Amino acid sequence: MKLTQFLFFILFMMCAISCKKEPIIVIKSIEPESIIRHAKGFDIVDDNGIKKLIIKTAFQNSTEVSEYEILKKNSTSTSKNKIIKVPIQRIALTSTTHIPMVELLNKETTIVGFANTKYVSSEKTSALIAVGKIKEIGKESSLNTEVILDLKPEIVIGFSVSAANKSLTTLQKSGIPVLYNGDWLEETPLGRAEWIKFFGVLFDKEKQADSIFKVIEANYLKAKNSALKATTKPTILSGAIMSKDIWNLPVGNSFVAQFLKESNTNYLWNNSKGKGSLSLSFESVFEKGKDADFWIAPGYFSSKEQLLQSNQIYTEFEAFKNNKIYTTSTKKGKTGGVLYYELAPVRPDLVLKDLIKITHPNLLPNYTLTFFEKMQ
Repeated sequence: MKLTQFLFFILFMMCAISCKKEPIIVIKSIEPESIIRHAKGFDIVDDNGIKKLIIKTAFQNSTEVSEYEILKKNSTSTSKNKIIKVPIQRIALTSTTHIPMVELLNKETTIVGFANTKYVSSEKTSALIAVGKIKEIGKESSLNTEVILDLKPEIVIGFSVSAANKSLTTLQKSGIPVLYNGDWLEETPLGRAEWIKFFGVLFDKEKQADSIFKVIEANYLKAKNSALKATTKPTILSGAIMSKDIWNLPVGNSFVAQFLKESNTNYLWNNSKGKGSLSLSFESVFEKGKDADFWIAPGYFSSKEQLLQSNQIYTEFEAFKNNKIYTTSTKKGKTGGVLYYELAPVRPDLVLKDLIKITHPNLLPNYTLTFFEKMQ
């Protein structure tokens, strides 16, 4: 073989070996595993062995997502991410909806401060307030930052309607972690109740929180299914005149409307769009709702006398005449807090049972109303 031919052969073989295509390895990204089934405003995930608490919706129209790594107190980390060390042993709360979730986890003694203590209806937490174990820290919108700093909470659970709370921002700048709890923004009753898992993470009681929620979820779905056995579908009026001649009532996608739908009733404004409330003229409500079988949640009124003092026209409604008005305003704690506003978010199963008991009493013969009461 000539030298030039030999060199060409060697070059050809080298090119063939070097130009051989390597197999393409496709690496699939693994999504962090979530334990949240209904709630949309927060998440708890296991991201490659790192537990994370993610707050997706801190307040209305919020676009900021806050992510926290959850570590045990005796552990160390070089992570530059926000870190929360658990279990939390000193906590400050700003909404009554937080209290039942903490109590269900048997951690009420960790509460060192609360906003607007007079609105607490829980007997256990009220007793701690009475003996000074839980201090008043102001109002949700204007917290007393000096008092909170003196209490030295490990974390403050915040609440805000439409923007970051200035008091909470001041606390954050002072070095106290603040977590916004947006449970009230959830679109479903079970989504709101699932926020107990948020507290489960903070107290290092995730298994207990998950177990409690599963019971609530199962009870809710069982009640919902029992309502389907009803042979009648009574019509429902809600709300009342709150100012001048304007009647405020729940819109079709609101919590109240969802409860009424799942208790197998005919809420007369069920097809209205939105998640808040409707403000309608008295005439339009009277025309549509005067013959309704039941009147559920008539605003803040707690007696027929109060209704009549507000407006004599209420006597024209069939539900008024037939004594079928039910309110949550009469069941209060010792200092005036309404039980419904505090406990109902984490116990939607009991709300649904109440409504089924009111409208289809034969389906739950042995059940006693928890939140509602017939207006006298």
